[in-house]
Amino acid sequence: MSRPVQPRLLGALVAALALLGPLQAGAWGFEGHRLIAALAEAQLSPAARAEARRLLALEPGATLSSISTWADVHRSPRSGRWHYINFPEGDCSYRPARDCADGACVVEALNRQTALLASAAGDAERLLALKYVVHMVGDVHQPLHAGHGSDKGGNRLQLQAFGRGSNLHALWDSGLIMNREGGPQALRAALAPALQGEARPQAPAAAAWALESCRIVEAPDFYPAARHVGAEYRDAQQPRLDARLKAAAQRLAATLNEALKPQ
Repeated sequence: MSRPVQPRLLGALVAALALLGPLQAGAWGFEGHRLIAALAEAQLSPAARAEARRLLALEPGATLSSISTWADVHRSPRSGRWHYINFPEGDCSYRPARDCADGACVVEALNRQTALLASAAGDAERLLALKYVVHMVGDVHQPLHAGHGSDKGGNRLQLQAFGRGSNLHALWDSGLIMNREGGPQALRAALAPALQGEARPQAPAAAAWALESCRIVEAPDFYPAARHVGAEYRDAQQPRLDARLKAAAQRLAATLNEALKPQ
């Protein structure tokens, strides 16, 4: 009779298999979402920072960075479609009836959660809305979260990226960040100097942000010419990657400054 696998050994086996497996998709990956949240926090107004901290105190130890990945960890059948929007190839225009039936897409979900965060709802509801807003502003700036439905936002395009099995969506979620020279720390150091001080007010524009992402996907050099991807593609796409992360941080801060201002 075989002996059961001990929990510690099982955990080690799972970790080892994860290292051997393909790069996983997850909307900027945990590193990207945490980076956006940290850069946004540096641009909050005093009032927004105080209110965010008051709501976060409902969960001891929670920070904007720590909650930025909550929506991925707790994804459900109901909320799964809130993370992305699909556009037909060659048509970066937003048509709600076509692209967001029943409001089940990142554009309308972000609009709803932002309105809830700004409302006089109870603190528990507003904290949940904060978790979604922090996450979904990041999502809508990841180009392939507003990509083509025909290839499921790049998930169907299989690649060998930096020596590992992957797909285009996972490459943009985390592969380009993790394989940047210096990794996420170097990326944060490069972006942080331009993201200090209170973010300038701007109206939330989730649909416009999604269309920006769609136009990046439509660019002629966005889809790799070969199935083996490495430093050449990374370096060519780095300006786009940096610009999307920077825009996400600025717009998240502006959104929170407006939604969390004193009523």
